Amino acid sequence: MIYAVSDLHGCFDKYNRLLDRLCLSDNDTLYILGDIVDRGDGGIDIFKDIIGRKNIIALKGNHEYMAATMLKAFVIGNDGYLSEKLIEGLGLWLKDGGQPTLEGFRRLSARDKILIFHFLKSLPVYKKIEVGDRKYFLAHTVPEKDKMLDFENCDEHDFTIGEPEYEKQYYADTFIVTGHTPTSFIDEAYTGKIWQENNHIAIDCGAVFGNPLGCICLDTMEEIYV
Repeated sequence: MIYAVSDLHGCFDKYNRLLDRLCLSDNDTLYILGDIVDRGDGGIDIFKDIIGRKNIIALKGNHEYMAATMLKAFVIGNDGYLSEKLIEGLGLWLKDGGQPTLEGFRRLSARDKILIFHFLKSLPVYKKIEVGDRKYFLAHTVPEKDKMLDFENCDEHDFTIGEPEYEKQYYADTFIVTGHTPTSFIDEAYTGKIWQENNHIAIDCGAVFGNPLGCICLDTMEEIYV
């Protein structure tokens, strides 16, 4: 089976309970569509667990992008030059939930710091997969339709901070699966639930804000909540 989940935001307990529910075999794959770190306390622990598994594939979200940038500059080190923009970025990151990630990273051994940092940097921003007779585009988020259809001109930021047009169907033959935007922001009636319409599947249920963690099986379209 192929599963997708997103926006764990350090919810290590919900992550473990989801794995208990799924009982992943060697033939199963779980895609995590970014924003694994920040806000909650367990983001670094989730990363350490993912690195040891072959059947979990993580994608990069905006929080992974910011974490990699800030950790390199302020923990691992750079050329010694810290611009005002970089210092401002650190403040914004910490304000947006980066403090638990920074503290967890600092507690790591030197070897594990390098391992986690390179893992962060290596994460892809999207995956195209086929499950049965269905095509899926998996990403943390996507840009507006016109930009998405002009795919060659998209860049990394389009898939980490883009703003989807959920009211528009982008492709007739492909389902777009994203996180980033809590489903309550799309439709209040879907607070804590997965939202599906116009070949969009939005799976950020706001787990870090007290809602269930939502996961979808792309083989059967079963929705799983913990």
